[in-house]
Amino acid sequence: MELSSLVRKNILDMTPYASARSEFNGLAEVFLDANENPFDTTFNRYPDPLQKKLKKKIAFEKQVKPSQIFLGNGSDEAIDLLIRIFCEPKKDHILTLPPTYGMYKVSAALSDIAIVNIPLKSDFIVDTESVLAKANKHSKLLFICSPNNPTGNDIPLEQIKIILTSFKGIVVVDEAYIDFSEQNSCTNLLADYPNLIVLQTFSKAWGLAGIRLGMAFANVDIIALFNKVKPPYNINQLTQSAALAALDNANEKEANVQSVLQQRDYLRAHLSTFSFVKKIYPSDANFLLIKMDDPLAVYHFLLEKNIIVRDRSTTYGCEGCLRITIGTPTENERLIRALSNFKKQL
Repeated sequence: MELSSLVRKNILDMTPYASARSEFNGLAEVFLDANENPFDTTFNRYPDPLQKKLKKKIAFEKQVKPSQIFLGNGSDEAIDLLIRIFCEPKKDHILTLPPTYGMYKVSAALSDIAIVNIPLKSDFIVDTESVLAKANKHSKLLFICSPNNPTGNDIPLEQIKIILTSFKGIVVVDEAYIDFSEQNSCTNLLADYPNLIVLQTFSKAWGLAGIRLGMAFANVDIIALFNKVKPPYNINQLTQSAALAALDNANEKEANVQSVLQQRDYLRAHLSTFSFVKKIYPSDANFLLIKMDDPLAVYHFLLEKNIIVRDRSTTYGCEGCLRITIGTPTENERLIRALSNFKKQL
């Protein structure tokens, strides 16, 4: 793959901002280079702009090299930067596979990048032939969400491999929910496919949505482009510290994942007994997509009970559906009780 042929010329030609902390990599006792406040407030110093300590721990956890990792302010920052790196406004476009995560479309629109939608099939699997048929030299990025949001299913690895082999642009596999899936991560494919970027996050399985930390895994040349265009201190020290602490306590994360998986089965079993539930789609994520007779009536009934679920009934391919996140055992029992009372009103 000739990466330079895919990157915008202005990105290739630009000189990145050099912060004080990026210019100096050694040890020192007196820091007079960054115009910081010299008095120790715990956070008076700028954070490591490349998050080296954190990346080393993530690399061990994910079995990749630190040089293959970019960290962003949520996965959304990585999505935004990718579009700005590879797509020329009013010339290039991205490919998306609706129904899918909405930020691909939003980020493209912000950069004045066209979007080519190739809907998933009725079983929410990729129409591989259509993807490859509609792709051309201006198709710079293809976003595949797996497990997919809002449908919950994995995109089979064999389909992803076919696309990686034949698609001439960059394939971005968004694995925000991969910890809840039995399918292997596409990070295992990085060595074989230089056009692959894998997104993951600390927001879901790690339970750290509030710190906004996303991960992108790719070959070192793509990571270098991320680092070239990112803000110099995009990951603050509080976020880095929280992530380091979580990685030191990975057993708690695994226990919570197992609880979610057990509760996913619990909810599926109980929801399937309600007559107003028409279909519960297969899920490899921490939520269920459920087709109902009258989803808005269910939504508003639950809202009156102070239970919030997500109305997806107006989303393409999800007509008549609500999306319900797997909660704690207590929360899930409360949901089932509420739905039992809704059934009595029918």
